[in-house]
Amino acid sequence: MSIGTGELLIILVIVFVLFGAGKLPQVMGDIGKGIRGLKKGLKEEEKKSEEIEKK
Repeated sequence: MSIGTGELLIILVIVFVLFGAGKLPQVMGDIGKGIRGLKKGLKEEEKKSEEIEKK
């Protein structure tokens, strides 16, 4: 089950209505920072588990 183009458009319209055009770049920037933080955390956990396996 994946999200299609129609569903993405509906989500974007809802976000645009809720936050308005002025805050939209700020909201998207915060979401991007959150995703980058999540990826960084996952990489760190992967490195830790590899180090444990080597011992």
